[in-house]
Amino acid sequence: MQYMKSLAHPDEFLSLLKIGYTESFKPKSQLKENLGNKEWCYELLNKTSRSFAFVINELEPSLKDAICIFYLVLRGLDTIEDDTTVELNTKLPVLTSFSEGLYQPGYKVFGYGMNNDEKDLVQNFDKVVDVFLGLGDGYCTIIHDITRRMANGMSEFLQKSVVTLPEWDLYCHYVAGLVGIGLSKIFHASGLESEWFATADDESNQMGLFLQKTNIIRDYLEDINEKRIFWPRDVWARYTLHLENFKEIKYQIPALHCLNDLITNALSHALIALDYMSRLKNPQVINFCAIPQVMAIGTLNACYNNYNVFTGVVKIRKGQRALIVNAIQSKGLTATYELFFKFANEMRHKVPPNDPSAKKTIQHLESIEKLCIEKLGYRPSGFNDFISYDWMAVTSLAVSSAFLIARHGPNFFSKL
Repeated sequence: MQYMKSLAHPDEFLSLLKIGYTESFKPKSQLKENLGNKEWCYELLNKTSRSFAFVINELEPSLKDAICIFYLVLRGLDTIEDDTTVELNTKLPVLTSFSEGLYQPGYKVFGYGMNNDEKDLVQNFDKVVDVFLGLGDGYCTIIHDITRRMANGMSEFLQKSVVTLPEWDLYCHYVAGLVGIGLSKIFHASGLESEWFATADDESNQMGLFLQKTNIIRDYLEDINEKRIFWPRDVWARYTLHLENFKEIKYQIPALHCLNDLITNALSHALIALDYMSRLKNPQVINFCAIPQVMAIGTLNACYNNYNVFTGVVKIRKGQRALIVNAIQSKGLTATYELFFKFANEMRHKVPPNDPSAKKTIQHLESIEKLCIEKLGYRPSGFNDFISYDWMAVTSLAVSSAFLIARHGPNFFSKL
């Protein structure tokens, strides 16, 4: 269905045809047998994460292994934190000592994991440790330090709720900002990026906060149904007595006001994220950083003033995701600025004049648009004008689509 929706957007549909067959987008159904430890790590990465595996696999070999292991280590840590079946007093010591296991050959963790993939990772964590120990001190020191700091932060918030906006920032720092800091230090250690990245902790942190706040905002329904609250109470309490009220249609107006308030807060990190990315030099590192950031502002645009956040899952179209990947891979930072502009511009035109956060929202969006225009030296067109098509192109697209459906069946696009 998502692919059929993209037929109304030729730029998206052509991007789907271009990258839709890429195996990197398709998770493996099961791990192969008799793999070496490094191959096992990559197989698990490809099996458990579509988007992250895709951008990691595009990196240069000197960087790819370190970031693959960094991801799996933090995924293992997250598996322990997220397992709600384990008592807190049992979980906390395992969590806080997890980083020390990285230097212990054979280290594994049993009794954790909410699904088979998570269990597979922690029960075979010795394979990750083996590859970790072969990375070299430069990478190992960074990964160990970030893992230790993240574990301590997770432990702190397992024992308290997110109440204030500074606490929201701190929670997001622990679970995502530290990832950004670690990645920046890894970029520098690889020799692919400048020394600036070794000490750019604030900018790296804000890159992580932009992504994490987007995820928290989007995942309202999933989290509330699992009795987890990551929306800061000081914000939602201005609009309702109980956060779960927002699921009821009679609370639609205050729900949207709260949603837009949090989106406005997340947008405050966008300018720093754009400045950070402007300093990157390596094309693959640019892609690695820019694709998730553009996906984030695209997701915020899809969520903005959208009550479906409280009743289901809001995502950008698969075709739009394909367009983002294709555009950034082809045009790098130019596409990044263009897409940030387009999403910000589209969101700005959706801001209701009577929304309590409207003035601040518009200020953030106009600042994003202005910066993108300055970086590009021109004003990008809207999404509908992303690529100019003539009738011959449209006809060719329709004929190609008809051929593919005739050859592979009416469910062809759903199988991509």
